[in-house]
Amino acid sequence: MQVEIISPEEKIFQGEADVVTLPGKKGSFTILNHHAPIISLLTKGNIILKDNENEYSFSIEGGFIELSNNKVTICVETQK
Repeated sequence: MQVEIISPEEKIFQGEADVVTLPGKKGSFTILNHHAPIISLLTKGNIILKDNENEYSFSIEGGFIELSNNKVTICVETQK
């Protein structure tokens, strides 16, 4: 799936991932390919992206996620 992580200051990540794990307001949750559409608030924690070869981790203070048609857009507040 296509993943984009943005903050008010910059685009943090843009690329493909097979698994996205997020710090949700009601607990951590994972998104896989072909997940149903979702909008959710995020809390302080780490976003973890995985593909066949790599794993990326990003610390955030909060934000929200929108997923539709295998495109994940994550708007975040980053740690200062």
